[in-house]
Amino acid sequence: MTAAPLLEVHALEAGYGGLQVLHGVSATIRPGTITCAIGPNGAGKSTFLRALAGLVGWRRGTIRFRGEDIAACAPGAVLARGISLVPQGRCNFPLMTVRENLEMGAYTRRDARVAEDLAAAEARFPLLQRRRRVLAGNLSGGEQQILEMAMALLLRPALLLLDEPSLGLAPGPMMQVFAEVRRLAAEGTTVLMVEQNARSGLEISDQALVFELGRLRLAGAGREILADPEVRRLYLGGRRAEAAP
Repeated sequence: MTAAPLLEVHALEAGYGGLQVLHGVSATIRPGTITCAIGPNGAGKSTFLRALAGLVGWRRGTIRFRGEDIAACAPGAVLARGISLVPQGRCNFPLMTVRENLEMGAYTRRDARVAEDLAAAEARFPLLQRRRRVLAGNLSGGEQQILEMAMALLLRPALLLLDEPSLGLAPGPMMQVFAEVRRLAAEGTTVLMVEQNARSGLEISDQALVFELGRLRLAGAGREILADPEVRRLYLGGRRAEAAP
């Protein structure tokens, strides 16, 4: 039996002030899956994630999370329901240590399992344990991305939103981040990410969303979208991408 959708978005319209960015976007995300959103700059991908997190002005449409419409919820209420966003660019506290950043990730929690989860985060990401006393701003880009994912995971989200997790990373750290995304999904955390490295993002994704001018142009299985000739031409470098396996 197919699991019920974790997230259902229907005819979503959202934007900033008088500027409407998203025009009738609809998508369905199932639990335990990876969904990758691709498209050119300005297509509305990051706005889509921010709208799901309650950070962008909602106008019309529905965002149903676990069956509840959260389209008009404030960011704190969205976070409390189990949706965490790791925004584009660095979003840690650079003058605080790695350990202090992890503690800040769990700042809104008041339950008795915080200490247990902090220890689990360091066990999951050994580099964070090794560098727990290092200022976050002194970490490499890949290490900071791992730290920020760990901070978001301390809220035990059912849905993790990642905006350009590989941005600015060298190939080695980038592959490490993608490996962690796959591990998270295998353990049951649903991941929706915007990714500039379309090929790598689609290769690990169950579902792909292709945005263009604030609209959803294509949606389908990650590998199927990766094999689409038009997607290859527009987003994967034309002939060179088509020649790849």
